[in-house]
Amino acid sequence: MSVDRIHKTYFTSVPGGSRGAGPTVRMVPEGDDRERLVCTECGYVRYDNPKIIVGAVCTWEERYLMVRRAIPPREGLWCLPSGFMELGESSEEGAAREVWEEARARVTLTDLLALYNLSHISQVHLIYRGHMRSPDCAAGPESLEVALMDWEHLPWGELAYPNVAWALRQHRAMRGRADFAPLGVPAEDAAGP
Repeated sequence: MSVDRIHKTYFTSVPGGSRGAGPTVRMVPEGDDRERLVCTECGYVRYDNPKIIVGAVCTWEERYLMVRRAIPPREGLWCLPSGFMELGESSEEGAAREVWEEARARVTLTDLLALYNLSHISQVHLIYRGHMRSPDCAAGPESLEVALMDWEHLPWGELAYPNVAWALRQHRAMRGRADFAPLGVPAEDAAGP
């Protein structure tokens, strides 16, 4: 492949050639080993890669910051502040942004608690531990409500996703510890249904 073609293929601002049709043909590009969507006019290849989700288990004293979702999927159920990482931000910046967007809370992240590889939904979750700078929190535009909850009052039967329970339990198990690698999907859940 010529340098000009490489430049056109990978660095065009608007893929799809002069018509702007974009990648419409599914094929295995030269030098690749799996099918991708390709623009046959300009050679642009669309790579669909896993999405990165960032979030945090945030605490104020011994209480956990929980968010009730106001948007689908799983509207009305409880979760940790988390969401898709944005272009141009670090995973830590993304996690802190999600805490602000969903719970209007300021947080200091301490370390990476967990890394969940969820290949069945093409996602990688990076969950941090965070200490709230104050108990101040409020529902953001994607939240119905937020709450600081004691462990005994966490809504285990109303959690939006399994990873919320994993992260909460792993956070509790690692209290006072900093000598661990990021945790993964718990063994009892890794095998799947």
